[in-house]
Amino acid sequence: MKAFDIALKDMTRSFRSAFAVVFMFIVPLLVTGMFYFMFGNIASDGEFSLPKTKVVIANLDEGGPKFQVNPKNIPGGKKADTMGDLIVSILQSEEMTDLIEVTFAPSAEAARTTVDSQNAQVAIIIPSDFSHQFADVDGEAIIEFYQDPTLTIGPAIMRAILNRFMDGMAGVKIAVNVFLDEADTNQYAMVGQVVQLYLKDSLAESDDPAGELLDVRAPSNGQKNEAQESQNLMLNIIGPIMGGMMVFYAFYTGTSVAQSILKEEEEQTLPRLFTTPTSQATILTGKLLSVFMTVCVQVIVLLIAAHLMFGIQWGDILSVVLMAAGIILTASSFGIFVNSFLKNTKQGGVVFGGVLTVTGMMGMIKIFAMNSAIANKMGDTISLLVPQGWAIRGLMQSMNGEPINSVLTTVLISLVWSTAFFIIGVWRFNRRYV
Repeated sequence: MKAFDIALKDMTRSFRSAFAVVFMFIVPLLVTGMFYFMFGNIASDGEFSLPKTKVVIANLDEGGPKFQVNPKNIPGGKKADTMGDLIVSILQSEEMTDLIEVTFAPSAEAARTTVDSQNAQVAIIIPSDFSHQFADVDGEAIIEFYQDPTLTIGPAIMRAILNRFMDGMAGVKIAVNVFLDEADTNQYAMVGQVVQLYLKDSLAESDDPAGELLDVRAPSNGQKNEAQESQNLMLNIIGPIMGGMMVFYAFYTGTSVAQSILKEEEEQTLPRLFTTPTSQATILTGKLLSVFMTVCVQVIVLLIAAHLMFGIQWGDILSVVLMAAGIILTASSFGIFVNSFLKNTKQGGVVFGGVLTVTGMMGMIKIFAMNSAIANKMGDTISLLVPQGWAIRGLMQSMNGEPINSVLTTVLISLVWSTAFFIIGVWRFNRRYV
């Protein structure tokens, strides 16, 4: 009971400090709020504005087996006498007009020259035997993709569209081959009928006007969905940032509150406490308990405030509880551990400016590297070298809705960190004041 009274007294003193309150609550929310309002402009616009990709097409396809696809079954409504015509018709469809601007070239050399002169970003060259190769059971239908090497976004969009289209065409060819095998015939004139049936199923009857081949989706309520998607994108960015700030400053709080032991030692209040009937173990227990209680209040307040202010979804309740417990235990025990190695509060500046900043930034590498697969993998490895990294990992698992077993495993590893820090820290403090 006395230990709890000591802890409550120390915690009350911490919250009476305006600087401590600002550092624990205002700064993390303020930093996150800055990002929230920055990305809020994107959400209020309702959509991202990207310039059209200039595409030059050299359709050299001379045709093969004669087939003709019904115009109503393909985007754009144009007849397709060759596979090359089919590709051109889809790229000129209304669904593509917001993404690409199409021009034509009479030859492959002319198309490449157009890109080299920077009059187009991408050249699509359809070879003369494209339809023949498509109809041939053993043939390989290949489209040449030629891009300006200095550009990234436009060509990447166009490459994704073509890859999606060619995947769909591969499905068509499989259907054709199966049909011809079953029919036991080489009448490739039937290819058009098979293609038409495939397109009818995948295009005309799809909720997606451009079909599965291009995966260009037009929502039924575009304005509402675009705003919702932008809001979701914003929260996918804001959530990890807020989580990172919470972990970062929780470790600062744990170290700062634990430093009160050194401060009272310098002010000679701690030695006087040791002369009272209260045992040294009870006094130290109260001091250490105040660290856990203060960090606990900080994490709970930040979780609730971030949810109310920014709409951040931290995950299901059990995952959130486990994740929060991992952060609180690790941050508190780390603060005790670090302070046990300090001789006085003057050395605290080195800890705050050096150790906590470096380990905190290492732990948040995964958050900063979210959009890069390679950097994300490297960041995941580096971040797990420090306790902050495991705390953030548990937080991200909870936010991403991963199975409770995954979150529990991460929290258990954090508990191992915490136990080691706590045992070493308490052992050193006991030796110090023996």
